[in-house]
Amino acid sequence: MVPSNKPVLELFQFDKCDIPNLIELSASVGWDYDEKEIGTVLSSGKIFGHKNAEGEIVSSSAIIPYDTSLASIGMVIVNKNFRGMGLGKKVTKECIESVSKETSIMLIATEEGTPLYEKMGFHTVGFVHKYLCDNYQVDTAPLIDSHISIEEFSEIDFEQLLKLDEGAFGDKRTHFLRNRIKQSEKCLVVKDEIGTIVGYGLSILGPINLILGPIVAPDFQSASVLIDKLSSEHQGKLRIDVPSGNDEFMMFLEKKGFVNVSQPPIMVTNSLNMPSRNNTLFGIAAQIFG
Repeated sequence: MVPSNKPVLELFQFDKCDIPNLIELSASVGWDYDEKEIGTVLSSGKIFGHKNAEGEIVSSSAIIPYDTSLASIGMVIVNKNFRGMGLGKKVTKECIESVSKETSIMLIATEEGTPLYEKMGFHTVGFVHKYLCDNYQVDTAPLIDSHISIEEFSEIDFEQLLKLDEGAFGDKRTHFLRNRIKQSEKCLVVKDEIGTIVGYGLSILGPINLILGPIVAPDFQSASVLIDKLSSEHQGKLRIDVPSGNDEFMMFLEKKGFVNVSQPPIMVTNSLNMPSRNNTLFGIAAQIFG
């Protein structure tokens, strides 16, 4: 019998002990996951992947199930030395099978991953626009909207934020939103003239970028004021991922120094479309979270 040269690989569900190796895997493909980000993923969902005989993590895929009928897949990575073995398909399938068949599943695909997802039954329903900024252009006269006020988040605001997020995103995200606020550098709320919360925004400090999102607002002017408040004191790079359809908001970002670097597709399976959204989502949390 001819001995097999195939490496011995075993599929695992990862936990916090695996975070350092998951950071290494993500860095190998140029992604900037850090301990806090992977910690939020693990606290909000599950990460599956393969380890080789030496215990090295060579693949990963994460799924974040939300409260009712939607889940998001991301962090699909395969070590370059282990590609062509179907590992990406296997870990994505493991994620899909970890939730009920009635759950709609979304993901934001890379260019390389799109053909795989299409073969697995995903189809494109929209796009996000990835914007990066090296130096945020702060106006000498800051943006002001007399009809709104911007305040720091307080725990008593959470239920209102949760309701706003549900209308904007299309599903309730109780567990994730609590974890994300805990991780955030800043969490700001938008109040109207009578003190009702009508929007909110988060900033998350990563190893490379200050990530802006979710950004939920009643109109692009309010979203723009939020971005200004979240960004103006930051010295360094910024990132925001904007759903299609927010043209005026994207024009504002470009005036502030942001550059649109890619437009990855939003893909879904187990559903024809994304859940209904009310057009108040100006920036997503991150591509892994949808």
